Amino acid sequence: MPSTYLDPPRDVLIIGAGPTGAVAAKRFAEAGMRIVVLEQGDWPDYSKARADHPDFELTTGRNWSGNPNRRQAPSDYPIDDAQSDISAVLYNAVGGGTVIYAAHWQRNMPSDFRVRTLDGIADDWPLTYEELEPYYERVEIDFGVSGLAGDTAFPPGKDLPLPPAPLGPMGRIVARAHNRMGWHWWPAPNAIATRAYRNLNACTQRAACMWGCVERAKGSVDHTHWPELVKMGVRLITGARVRRLSVNGQGLVTGAVYVDRDGIEHSQNAAVTVLGANGIGTPRILLLSGGAKFPDGLANSSGLVGRRLMMHPFGTVVGLFDENLGSSHGVWGQHIHSLQFYESDPARGFLRGAKWGLQPTGGPLSMTRSYPWGDNPIWGPSFHTQLRKRLDHSAMWGIICEDLPEANNRVILDSNLTDSDGIPAPKLLYRMSENSRKLLQFHLERARESLEAAGAKETVIAPLIRETGWHLLGTAKMGTDPKTSVVDAWGRCHDVPNLYIFDGSIWPTSSGMNPTATIAAMALRCAEHLVEERKNQKVPG
Repeated sequence: MPSTYLDPPRDVLIIGAGPTGAVAAKRFAEAGMRIVVLEQGDWPDYSKARADHPDFELTTGRNWSGNPNRRQAPSDYPIDDAQSDISAVLYNAVGGGTVIYAAHWQRNMPSDFRVRTLDGIADDWPLTYEELEPYYERVEIDFGVSGLAGDTAFPPGKDLPLPPAPLGPMGRIVARAHNRMGWHWWPAPNAIATRAYRNLNACTQRAACMWGCVERAKGSVDHTHWPELVKMGVRLITGARVRRLSVNGQGLVTGAVYVDRDGIEHSQNAAVTVLGANGIGTPRILLLSGGAKFPDGLANSSGLVGRRLMMHPFGTVVGLFDENLGSSHGVWGQHIHSLQFYESDPARGFLRGAKWGLQPTGGPLSMTRSYPWGDNPIWGPSFHTQLRKRLDHSAMWGIICEDLPEANNRVILDSNLTDSDGIPAPKLLYRMSENSRKLLQFHLERARESLEAAGAKETVIAPLIRETGWHLLGTAKMGTDPKTSVVDAWGRCHDVPNLYIFDGSIWPTSSGMNPTATIAAMALRCAEHLVEERKNQKVPG
């Protein structure tokens, strides 16, 4: 019996079945290419989604935790985050992070592509908002995005496929305050179906988006993409943990070696390989694939693989109101968003900005937890009084802060920790910059003012929340110069012409937006270019 099984070769190998892999696989399948996708997780088990049961809040952390170190599922690898200010949040499954994301569907702003030009820091992207706009429009149709055209913070654009979710009492009371203050707000875009749409059902407003959508209303790619992709002939292999990429004597990638759930190694060959394993998984694979020929890691002549990790420091401000705001329900998701303070103003003492999303605060058990209530006491003789003050009477701004790239914030291979197959685990070295700290503090104070203007009788600013690294960006930078970037403007590695990276690791800057919209649009743009240039593609002999 061979130690490594040889699987049938394909035109394209994609690593990761999250939004990057699903969007790319769809475009390749439409072009008639033979595709295989390796996913270390399985299909999500929605029998464990309990939003329609009384024990919902008791089971969310057990079955739907975003922290792989706590979840410890067979598909997970451990992450050493002892030297990181923020813990990574990710999900290994068909659907990837979209299975547990809040489905905030935020395009990057035009300024996000021109940070160096506008602010003299970081880097410009090698493309513009206008170039990416048609790809945004196409993926929004596939994801079933709901929202309202005409957001005054953005350039004019087309209608989204579905109407926005109801603002609810919570959204209306804050929106009226912003009208009085002259501050921006808009009905928030979400990848949540507000009526039946393709494979999606209408949202029933349970505020359970991050803990298993029982309605099948959230635009996660295990619903929106993968059922059709399997019908189209895309081969999806679950339980497949990549050990390394294989490289031939000409320096081209021939595919990947992966381990199945029985511990058996397989070699999957392909003409082209695409990485879509997120800002931690992708550099981990590249660093694992160097061998003697590339001691610093594959595609790493620039030395930037794993560097410039950006994770969007996150803050919350909660307001307590006399009015019943119905804030135990709704989309979660966001009801409205505000971009009032998104653009740079050097007079503030820092650069760049943040997006605010107005979110529910959850059910009774959520009123007792430290997040987002901080150290405020609730237990004791006044428990019932404090619970009534919070439940359905609170509103929360969630603040996504732009994180600027720094070379010392990075992903490396841990010298001691391994996953269950003995493969070195990733280690995070990440510290919040002074710019990020000043930016976050400014936005927390402005969000407090917003809620007070809306009538909040008390406000609570949560301390920095460690377990909020949902957005893993920047560790395989995109650019035009091979000396200062890992991939070109189409995701092709400068050092390895048949190896591509399409996920958020290629972002030169992080923006202040939830990244899935741009990750999906970039994956489509890069995949389409690969299809168009297929006849010129260099492949192994």
